[in-house]
Amino acid sequence: MSAATGNTGWTQLRQQARTLESQTDNLFHTYSQFATVADIPPKPTAEERETEAKIEELLEKREKTIGQLSRLLDSEATLTSSALKQNNVSLLREKLSSHKRDLIRLRGTLQEARNRANLLTNVRSDIDDFRASNPEAEYMLGERTRIDNSNNMADNILGQARSINDSFIIQRETIASINHRITGAASKVPGLNSLIRRISARKRRDSIIMGSFIAFCFIVFWMFL
Repeated sequence: MSAATGNTGWTQLRQQARTLESQTDNLFHTYSQFATVADIPPKPTAEERETEAKIEELLEKREKTIGQLSRLLDSEATLTSSALKQNNVSLLREKLSSHKRDLIRLRGTLQEARNRANLLTNVRSDIDDFRASNPEAEYMLGERTRIDNSNNMADNILGQARSINDSFIIQRETIASINHRITGAASKVPGLNSLIRRISARKRRDSIIMGSFIAFCFIVFWMFL
């Protein structure tokens, strides 16, 4: 076999290996999506099985192609290009091994997701069966829900009452502070306290007079009734 023919065969086989590797990457992307669906089916779908079979087929083709590259490399007598070609074969083998591990890992991920989905389905089915066979339990669950809602509403009302009470306390403290400042200011102005006392005494006197007048009118009303 001439060197030109050997190089041509090497180039074709290496390109074929790269193409198969790229196709495997694309199929792995599709295969990984089956584990992320919202409602994963209890058993693999036809599309999932087909994708997995295509990946296995590609892995086998790549292994055969890499084997052909290795045999072609062994048959060459030129040592100058052998190191580079050997490195290419090693890289192709490493990527093939990585994809084989990825296939095993993704199978496990799909199985775990399917087991979780089946477990949740079984739990929901058991709950539905229990409710169907125990209407009293369903009623008690409904009562418990209504009680919880009532408790939450009571907690909200109590929280609002505490907030209003805190607001009243703040307002009372504010008014007390204002009265204190007014009293302090009044004590500093000469004669202001005396004026305030006279105004207060006049208000009390007017209140007494008004109360006496109302009482007199009431008595007269009853006397002439």
